[in-house]
Amino acid sequence: MSWLDQHPEVRNIRCGAVDLNGQARGKRIPARFARKIESEGTRFPLSVLNLDIWGEDVEDSPLVFEIGDPDGVLRPTERGYVPMPWLKMPSALLPMWMYQEDGAPYEGDPRHALRSIVERFKARGLVPVVATEMEFYLVDDSGPEFRQPPSPRSGKRRPGAEILSLRALDAFDLFFNDLYDACDLMDIPAEAAISEVGLGQFEINLCHVPDALKAADDAYLFKMLVRGLARNHGFAASFMAKPYEDYAGNGLHTHFSVADAEGNNLFANGSFEGTPLLRQAIAGCLKGIPDLALIFAPHANSYDRLVPESHAPTGVCWAYENRTASVRVPGGSLSGRRVEHRVAGGDVNPYLFLAAVLGSALVGIEDGMEPPPPIMGNAYEQDLAQIPDTWEQAIDAFEESPFVRRVFHQQLIDNFVMTKRQELHYMKELTPRQQLELYLDTV
Repeated sequence: MSWLDQHPEVRNIRCGAVDLNGQARGKRIPARFARKIESEGTRFPLSVLNLDIWGEDVEDSPLVFEIGDPDGVLRPTERGYVPMPWLKMPSALLPMWMYQEDGAPYEGDPRHALRSIVERFKARGLVPVVATEMEFYLVDDSGPEFRQPPSPRSGKRRPGAEILSLRALDAFDLFFNDLYDACDLMDIPAEAAISEVGLGQFEINLCHVPDALKAADDAYLFKMLVRGLARNHGFAASFMAKPYEDYAGNGLHTHFSVADAEGNNLFANGSFEGTPLLRQAIAGCLKGIPDLALIFAPHANSYDRLVPESHAPTGVCWAYENRTASVRVPGGSLSGRRVEHRVAGGDVNPYLFLAAVLGSALVGIEDGMEPPPPIMGNAYEQDLAQIPDTWEQAIDAFEESPFVRRVFHQQLIDNFVMTKRQELHYMKELTPRQQLELYLDTV
């Protein structure tokens, strides 16, 4: 029996793919037409996955007038139907990805970028095991300034940030109960929730899975869910990198290890240091950070987060159990040795983000790289190579880098650079408040 047969209450379907900015692009169709989409797919212009943050065509894009704005074929991913519990009418999303007319993957599709990396791991008999940490703010955007929404229980606003406060979590208990129930319905493996550093900031961890595509799907769907559900509760939720000047930004960290076909952790050998494969992956991640910064910090607001002493890394370095480093090996069981990549903001496209992290690690493994010694102490006080601190520098580095071309297909690189240069140009016309309003509900 098909999923739709099991859910006759579902009356309409959203089908679509994810563009370079992590935005869902697609169609709404009555459920009775969904069988045709399942078997035949649907058609969109290839350029739809290459729109800017406003949803506009990229000027002078060769995908549009130069080649006649041709269609690609969207086909369902292996994820299948996903409920959309934040909508009043029973609805479902059918995630899709883009193919060329001849059946080849469209290399400008972010999900295919991650698929390509996963296949390269598989060719070496390796399986990335991936988890994500999702930070977001709950925001009252009804007035002239963003602020923390009042507690639905007490009507009061938190006077300040409360790290790991159970009281802060309990203030929004109804929201979090609904969120966990929705994650169960959507097969999103949501684990612990904590109150974070910022005012109205929270983090939910998504469990380790031996499937990087599912991990990216989970992160993308989680962002969609949190934003939609928050509006039902009378406030906004945002993953933008830096909603408030005086509080920590939102990060999207990933923890990953590499397993063999039997599921053995190849980063662990019973020692504190871990295996040579662990160090090779770390070296690749460090090598990739400066040139891939545009993936980790893709928007104008992203660079407000990457400043010293703000709970976001700025230097390219690694360490054991040190949160000031950009790449960290967490403590805990030696059998669970893994890498935490801490650079990305919450505003990233999860598919491009995991492709960049895992692709960098893979280059380190392929080349047998060796990292520099791990740092000790405060990374902000040390003389280290720095992550690009402006959007323009990051665009230039991404466009010119040979390393980036070992991770991403040239078509995706060209498309992403054109998109970001257009956004860079037009963002200068917006006030800071207009930028915040743009990013609040989109990224």
